[in-house]
Amino acid sequence: MSETSPRRITRSPYVFVVGCPRSGTTLLQRMLDAHPRLAVANDTHFIPRAVQAVTPAVWLEPARARWLTQHDALVRWARSYHRFARLGLDEACVNRAARRSASYADFVSHLYREFAAARGKELGGEKTPDYVRCLPLLHELFPDVQSVHIVRDGRDVALSTLEWARETKGPARFDLWREEPVAVCALWWRWQVGSGRRGGAKLRTGSYLEVSYERLVRDPAATIHEVADFLGLVDAKEMLSFNAGKERLDPSLSAKRAWRSPTPGLRDWRTQMDERSIELFEALAGDLLGELGYPRAFPGISSSIARVALRSYAWWEEELRRRGAKLRATVGAEGALAERGG
Repeated sequence: MSETSPRRITRSPYVFVVGCPRSGTTLLQRMLDAHPRLAVANDTHFIPRAVQAVTPAVWLEPARARWLTQHDALVRWARSYHRFARLGLDEACVNRAARRSASYADFVSHLYREFAAARGKELGGEKTPDYVRCLPLLHELFPDVQSVHIVRDGRDVALSTLEWARETKGPARFDLWREEPVAVCALWWRWQVGSGRRGGAKLRTGSYLEVSYERLVRDPAATIHEVADFLGLVDAKEMLSFNAGKERLDPSLSAKRAWRSPTPGLRDWRTQMDERSIELFEALAGDLLGELGYPRAFPGISSSIARVALRSYAWWEEELRRRGAKLRATVGAEGALAERGG
């Protein structure tokens, strides 16, 4: 890509980096953030959450996002959200973005222009893994944005998640975690990755890219070059040296906290996961593993594991149904209130 012909330079946000948590989203974010022209924020979460909180009907029907009218309420909610401060913008910048915007999408666009400018760059983007579940909504709000979905073998994701998750963080918030944490990991990974792939298939051509975590750590130069080309950015050596001056050699630190370079084999389900866990994971998410080209260890599932998997899957489906019904009830209540003039 020629330096004199960048693609869609004025769009903002410029890119969303998404994926199931523990899949390498931070590594990819740091590499892209090191590009001289691109600044990528880290885990602010607020963009779709404001929509879900203020206008849940739009959350349920993303195509309605273009007609969002509750601009002031959405801006107020976003500004009050506890992760909003991760943008690192002072009050003057946020006020300027609000003053210049006529819609929620405008407000967010101005925020990311301010975010980039504050870092001496032209382009601003966002990395929030959970955005993987709401790509159609995000792309309705920002038709020119591009999304990069990083995908990692779910069994390795599970190994990382089992150490990372807490009662207030990640899939450990699901009640089933206390009985069958590996089953929750499998269902959660399948939900996140499957949502991203289905959402990505609905987007305009050229706006969605899947990236293999395994390939990124095995061949970072070639992989990040392809991502940069997809984004219309000239390749930059800074992306490969993203951790220069930041890497810490303390072996007790995780790869993320130590700012390590891409490192293959940090997790290996073949040697670090017990057989029951592998079989249960594959019973629940083996179809998606196969679609993504990951080899399965169990060509068949035993009757005992099948029973656990069926019970876990039924629980999961009921939980998602219950959550969906609660959201739809909220939408219905708001509609009835509006009809009464409340």
